[in-house]
Amino acid sequence: MDAWKMFENTVLYSPKTKLMMEWGGMDLNDDYIFSMERKMNTALRGMVELEAGAIANPDEGRMVGHYWLRAPEKAPTKELRDEIESCLAKVKAFAADVHSGKICGEKGGKFVNVLVGGIGGSSLGPLFVSKALGTPEDKMKLYFLDNTDPAGMDAVFRAVDDKADETLTIIISKSGGTIETRNCQMEAKAFYKKHGLDFAKHFVTVTGEGSKLDNTAVSEGWIERFPMWDWVGGRTSVMSAVGLLPLALQGIDIDSFLKGAADCDELNRNVSILENPAAVMALAWYRVSGGKGGVTQVVLPYKDSLDLLAKYLQQLVMESLGKELDLDGQTVHQGLAVMGNKGTSDQHSYVQQLVGGPDNIFVIFVQVLADREGASIEVGEGSTSGDYLNAFMLGTKKNLEDHGKKTMTVTVPCVSAYNVGQLIAIWERAVGIYAGLININAYHQPAVEYGKKCAGVLIEVKNKAKALLVEKKAPMTAPEIAKALDADAQDVFRLLLHLANNDPVIHMNVNDEDIVESTFEAK
Repeated sequence: MDAWKMFENTVLYSPKTKLMMEWGGMDLNDDYIFSMERKMNTALRGMVELEAGAIANPDEGRMVGHYWLRAPEKAPTKELRDEIESCLAKVKAFAADVHSGKICGEKGGKFVNVLVGGIGGSSLGPLFVSKALGTPEDKMKLYFLDNTDPAGMDAVFRAVDDKADETLTIIISKSGGTIETRNCQMEAKAFYKKHGLDFAKHFVTVTGEGSKLDNTAVSEGWIERFPMWDWVGGRTSVMSAVGLLPLALQGIDIDSFLKGAADCDELNRNVSILENPAAVMALAWYRVSGGKGGVTQVVLPYKDSLDLLAKYLQQLVMESLGKELDLDGQTVHQGLAVMGNKGTSDQHSYVQQLVGGPDNIFVIFVQVLADREGASIEVGEGSTSGDYLNAFMLGTKKNLEDHGKKTMTVTVPCVSAYNVGQLIAIWERAVGIYAGLININAYHQPAVEYGKKCAGVLIEVKNKAKALLVEKKAPMTAPEIAKALDADAQDVFRLLLHLANNDPVIHMNVNDEDIVESTFEAK
């Protein structure tokens, strides 16, 4: 078969959505596809069952329904359909009231800024889409409190300091017990208090009905509350109120965003593997990893506005697929790492290793056909800057393939709400199909929860160590404190090292000869 014919056979194009995918660089030959047909069909049937309302997250006994968010008619019950449609209508009405000034700040100022307080999936999705689709004409500007870093929060507060009364805050947490989000909430509350404002007149929440956060919002009289459902995971929540509320406030066309995902979902339901972009992507992942994981997916969008795509996909892919056990309880240590930034920046950073380094990567290029709004000038050699961007992408692709590296390309006409919805939908479905191929639960995250529990224990140790020093009123080494508390000496040292640099009560007597033998005391 000649090269052109091979190319023709490895291109999928949807006239309806204008999405194109090319996978000729992934070695998905006819024999391999045939050998995987039964396994793929099983995985695709699993997705049908998931969308029909099966318990797809057995560890938590939950359905997985983020696909219903852009197609409520596919939800398994009328009650769910009504909830989804009601929430969308409520988001739109609230955004319209804020934009008109009907809902305004405590002193009557029209809201112009939004602080979005959330962690992980409660921020990564909205942040990616906000950055991708933001324009100077946005109706409101979004700022994200997405960590418990005090300096990072201070930078956000400084940005809105002169418009405190014109700043709306959305606190997002499904359970209402997420510590990082709680911290952002308390810091934002202090910000409004500093300006002599009642924080409740600026606060909105997205949370589970009846959660601790929901009850707080009711008792304190927050402006409004929007639902989060237990059948939507954080990393797939961007098309729930988690993402739709801040994006609607920004002025993003959320109907088009949802439509792009819904139309792409229809493509991804095709039972013919090579006419289903998500199935092709999942099969390519399986081909390059042998179904064992342990390889890195490098995502290279050639468009500045998509530079957070890889960061968003890190959670979607790695939290979903990085699992110690499969559904049968067998130890498998599965996972696909994700890295990436944007082209052509990476040609001057890590593409050197991608080409010349170990054969443990594959690259997914994201090509955007439209360079900019309006015409471009010629910058040299009869070409525009966009011509060079495209040539650099094709050159990097050829370079990788000539060195034996696997590649595929996803192409969209432009960066629009519709097309960003499509991109999210492809990777979401590919994750689900790949999880079916390797027999894991893609919708829980036990390792993350364990880390949160450990952090809680360490906070207790820190508090006990401080209390002990206040009580003793004498210098003590970390091992001495640890022994008294029945704690780990390394933990105590690290906790007090930080405390001594931030808490005026705790002082560190630094031993320059052997810093770990330094003593701590309360002043």
